[in-house]
Amino acid sequence: MTSIVLIDDHKLFREGIKRILEFEKEFDVVAEGNDGSEAVDLIEAHSPDIVIMDINMPDMNGVEATRKLIEKYEDLRVIILSIHDDESYVTHALKSGALGYMLKEMDTDELVNAIKIVSDGGSYVHPKVTHNLIKDYHRLASGGGAEQAANGFQRVEYRKPLHLLTRRECEVLQLMTDGKSNRGISEVLFISEKTVKNHVSNILQKMNVNDRTQAVVTAIKNGWVEVE
Repeated sequence: MTSIVLIDDHKLFREGIKRILEFEKEFDVVAEGNDGSEAVDLIEAHSPDIVIMDINMPDMNGVEATRKLIEKYEDLRVIILSIHDDESYVTHALKSGALGYMLKEMDTDELVNAIKIVSDGGSYVHPKVTHNLIKDYHRLASGGGAEQAANGFQRVEYRKPLHLLTRRECEVLQLMTDGKSNRGISEVLFISEKTVKNHVSNILQKMNVNDRTQAVVTAIKNGWVEVE
């Protein structure tokens, strides 16, 4: 059983998350709070496995609260919830010690999957956020394009990892890089979400990585996918 504390100043949204998690037998929501200050007290009282925390809250925001909590409870696993998908918010959240960053536009399966991954010791960043981070990374890396060209640097040639993955898995990996969720991938490839989940699981196993974010970063570093 994974014990969870929910922290969000929007009660209706918080109640919606709680109801979703109550359908999962392995999750137990042990407490709820409205802001970062309250989170500190609740974690001390309940010692949860996972904290799901909004990033924008009065008194103490999610990033500040996460930083304080991780300093005191090193093994605490925090997942940040946010409406923001730009790089600055994500970077601050991850630097504070959060192991997950989810957008509030997520679907139920994504939320449950993220909690399970973080609970097992992994990390999870919403696919759309991952895509934005990668685009920003490439923008910074190519900032000195003219200078790089003068020094003989060339972009890695695009090549699919057919030595490692099947053609369909390569397609799924590319769509993961594009920021597509499992549902989005299923709609593009006209396959079921269950089939997509199986492909993603196979990709992670074959690439020897723990989560989607690591798979995408590894694929980009090896030139296995195209990034706009």
